[in-house]
Amino acid sequence: MRFTPLKALAATALFTVFAGAAHAAPQCEIKRPVKFGGMNWESNLVLVDVERFIMEKGYGCKTEVLPTETLPALAALERGDLDVNTEIWLNSVAAPWEKAEKTGKVKRVGDVYLGGEAWFIPRYTAERYPELKSAADLPKFKDKFKDPEEPGKGRFYGCPAGWGCEVTSTNLFHALKLDDSFTLYSPGTGAAQKAALMSAYKRKQDVVFYYWYPTPLVGAMDLVKLELPPYDAEKHKCLTAPKCDNPQPSAYPDNPVFTAVSTAFSQEAPQLTGFLSKVAVPREQMDETLAHMESSGDDSADVAQWFLKNKADVWKKWVPADVATRVEASL
Repeated sequence: MRFTPLKALAATALFTVFAGAAHAAPQCEIKRPVKFGGMNWESNLVLVDVERFIMEKGYGCKTEVLPTETLPALAALERGDLDVNTEIWLNSVAAPWEKAEKTGKVKRVGDVYLGGEAWFIPRYTAERYPELKSAADLPKFKDKFKDPEEPGKGRFYGCPAGWGCEVTSTNLFHALKLDDSFTLYSPGTGAAQKAALMSAYKRKQDVVFYYWYPTPLVGAMDLVKLELPPYDAEKHKCLTAPKCDNPQPSAYPDNPVFTAVSTAFSQEAPQLTGFLSKVAVPREQMDETLAHMESSGDDSADVAQWFLKNKADVWKKWVPADVATRVEASL
């Protein structure tokens, strides 16, 4: 069958209409910005920027980030002041999360990856003091980790102030009866904690600290975990409670990291909730992304672009084909 010039012109115009429709700006299913919780550790910063880019370019939504910390973010999610909390580290907030979930106002929608937590010393410190094997050994080595503000004690770097892990690391510190020999130092921000630890490491100073992974810092340092008493589910549950009356020591278990949304948002935006429920990143891919962040010095928005360009096999599983096409066209 042969087209006449007029028919060919009409067919071309029709094709153009269909193609234009396929690439037309999508209509977001909600008419207001999607509100993300902006916790300031690296993996959360990057994943939030990845999800925002996909929502804006792929689903036609507006988004905004509200700076917050773990426990205030959970309360805000429950109130409906936040729509999305991209990374909740369950073992750091087990009791508060269980309480919030029972209200029916929040929903766990997707498992992002399996994280971990530990108390660390640098390998050079472990080699200097081979008898230092466990957290229980720390009082004997308090002079090696001298606190500049209280020289009679050692300094233990806990979780940054206001984060969910601050509750657990504080309770564990008390459970191990370290108060008489160490000060518990909680940096004001994650950036301040990282800067202090990196500075000590570069100068080969002895330092003992809590940290979580995957993170650029753990990937960049050669570290040794201090042994903790065996994991006990009941003991650990109390360690995560802000008012644990009688904290008992327990090791950290593997830490499920999941995404939560407000129940109202899940009802208002089922397509976006469906997307968020599929967000999962293999740990080795997360490690590689954060290692790129550390080596490049790029901010989270640039690292999100790097992830979307280099990890299409990961994120394309989260969205329909038309959404993926629009996202790729915007990179």
